[in-house]
Amino acid sequence: MTGPLYRLGGLVARHALAFFAGWVVFTVAIVLIANATGRPTSDDTNIPGSDSTRATDLLERDLPKEANGTVPIVLSSEQGKLTEGSNRQAVEQTVKSLKANQYVRDLISPLSQQGSDALAEGDTVGIVSLYLTVGPGEITDDEADEIFAATDPARAAGLEVSAGGYLGTQLSEPSTRLSEIVGIVGAMIVLVFALGTVAAMTMPITTALLGVFSGLALVGALGAAITVPSIAPTLAIMLGLAVGVDYSLFIVTRYRRLLADGHPTAEAVARAIATSGGAVVFAGGTVILALLCLYFGGIPQVRQLGYSAAIAVAVVIVAALTLLPAGLTLLGERINALRIRHADDEGEGKGGRSSAWTSWAEAVGRHPAPAALAGIVALAVIAIPVFQIDLGAQDNGQMPTDTTIRESYDDLSRGFGVGYNGPLLVAVDLKPPAKPDAKKEQQLQQQQAEQQEQSQEAIESTTEQLEAEGVPPAQAQQEATEQVQAQEPSQAQQQQLQQEEQFYSSPASDPRLVKLTNQISKASDVDSVTPVTVNQSGSAAAFTVIGDSAPSAKRTRDLVNHLRDEVIPAATKGTGLTAYVGGTTAANIDLADKIGEVLPMVILIIVVLSFVLLTVAFRTMVVPALAAALNLLAVAAAYGVLVAIFQEGWGVELIGLDHAIPIVSFVPLMMFAILFGLSTDYTVFLLTRVAEEFERHGDHREAIIGGLGRALRVIAAAALIMVLVFSSFVISGNPTVKQFGVGLAVAVAVDAVVVCLVLPALMLLVGRACWWLPGPIERRLPRLGIEGEEYFKDS
Repeated sequence: MTGPLYRLGGLVARHALAFFAGWVVFTVAIVLIANATGRPTSDDTNIPGSDSTRATDLLERDLPKEANGTVPIVLSSEQGKLTEGSNRQAVEQTVKSLKANQYVRDLISPLSQQGSDALAEGDTVGIVSLYLTVGPGEITDDEADEIFAATDPARAAGLEVSAGGYLGTQLSEPSTRLSEIVGIVGAMIVLVFALGTVAAMTMPITTALLGVFSGLALVGALGAAITVPSIAPTLAIMLGLAVGVDYSLFIVTRYRRLLADGHPTAEAVARAIATSGGAVVFAGGTVILALLCLYFGGIPQVRQLGYSAAIAVAVVIVAALTLLPAGLTLLGERINALRIRHADDEGEGKGGRSSAWTSWAEAVGRHPAPAALAGIVALAVIAIPVFQIDLGAQDNGQMPTDTTIRESYDDLSRGFGVGYNGPLLVAVDLKPPAKPDAKKEQQLQQQQAEQQEQSQEAIESTTEQLEAEGVPPAQAQQEATEQVQAQEPSQAQQQQLQQEEQFYSSPASDPRLVKLTNQISKASDVDSVTPVTVNQSGSAAAFTVIGDSAPSAKRTRDLVNHLRDEVIPAATKGTGLTAYVGGTTAANIDLADKIGEVLPMVILIIVVLSFVLLTVAFRTMVVPALAAALNLLAVAAAYGVLVAIFQEGWGVELIGLDHAIPIVSFVPLMMFAILFGLSTDYTVFLLTRVAEEFERHGDHREAIIGGLGRALRVIAAAALIMVLVFSSFVISGNPTVKQFGVGLAVAVAVDAVVVCLVLPALMLLVGRACWWLPGPIERRLPRLGIEGEEYFKDS
């Protein structure tokens, strides 16, 4: 790899202005292309083989109107009822406007007979239930905006309007702009102090920014052809900024060292790309491979997050290998301009090491056992909460209060109960097809006939009595009719009888369906069950179950499992019905369950991959094994902090939340892939420096202490930059982004401690045996120099 990278670095150095200008033009072009496509995103919660996916598939085939469930448009009035005066007129106009929208297939008005139960709080809160033509995995920002714009009549009349469901989610993604600014400023400050000059700071920041803009735009443009989850751009920004600055820092540090050794600018650039660039390719390639390993989880949404993030990282790597050397060439020795303090590259001062970092390295060398024990015990203690981890879904009740999804969440909870924010959609496959309950229908008709006969007999009897009292026959019959009619059921009762008649004449009255809905309505934690909708052929049916608890609550998950495992099997046994519990809430539960199943397998794949790569790179099986074990412990510690803060609520108020929330199911899985890849960066950087020191004097102990002393400053600066970038996203209003920010920041900090303390201490304790490699493997293993110093030995 060294030769090709050296030639690439030389090519860029010779044509620096063209490469730099080319990157600027490419970035502008790809951003324009991405903006033209609208950067579509989609949150596909499809889990092959899951109950929720079967429900969706069944309804898409046989009841397409019900496939996506309903989306609530919540109307709230602070003055007067929605059913009276100008408020009523505004609701009617809004319903008319929504009906005319091209993306609304059908709707239920709270003012209609069918929507009579969609009014609450003294008729001051109402729900317009929308059936949309676009599903949760398809809707775009433009489509969501157009649908919500159709509610303008209600807003113009002074009503509060909010959107729930997947429409509200699409409309409510909080901006990460402030997080990005804070992260960039923090990285700039660390770079200035780490490199010692303002000029040296400019190129890592420029490379990271152009790389992130380009990568983000590329992911956005590809969203027109591939599925990109809505959180993928934010994750791409976080990763791109962090690795972009870190990788650039490694190369800039080597470049300045080569300049100090007397190499001309072009040669220093070429050698920096050939050496540190090799480490960037190796480490970045490991991150990409770890992200692509998410493919083996078999979960579409996780796969999509994996390849979206991998694309962003790949673009940043290319920027570090082409844009950065072009900028370094253009700067030349001016990279040392605007110096704020003296800082020798890689911390090298007298004797090749700076005293501050050498003191740490020598302290580890003098006391390796206490250092290793203290580090391991501390990580183990921090990791303890991980045993309580409980995967769930995002809690929209913790979104910023100015988002429409949060407004709808609060209004629905106040008016109808918190369970209305996470309805469960039950899809039923009927074999044989549903038929009206003929027996009940016949009984009802017979009852109505008897009532009519009794009424007629009563009229005749009363007429005879009145005639006997001397009332004229015509008048007697009229008075008798009025008396009997006055004793008959009221208009409301008659309307109810008509509804019963309509119900029993429809396939929804099939006794099997009635039994199923009755049993579900009696289940604990069920608030209500909506009427059943049956397709024309009677082969499929659907209805909605409203629970008593929030969508993200453990009680809701228990309810879904209870319905699937006990209530539905008992109610459908021997009936020919097959019922599935679906909808967004159930899909999120299925996603969490699936991730819980595949997480160990994905972890094993990534650990084995990391072990193999480090074994090939450094020709030892002991150090990669130690690194893998310590990385697992570091990730467990990061998980522990995540559980303690978010799930258990320890100090959750400090990060802008008011109560504990579940760990979003895909966060730990994505974290592991990202962090195991990133941790390889620091391990490679340390081991490369150790190998260089060993080449100098051949002493194992001194090589580790010397390599650690040289690597510490750069590793500490790189880790601090990542921690600042990731931590800045805690400012985001999105609870899931907060979890990524906290989890990744803690994990990077912990990993830096592992690489700078525990790993070198264990290597000192193991001694030369840490370089052990079985003979047969050693003879067959290719020699791979990460930074390729041997390539320049004769130069």
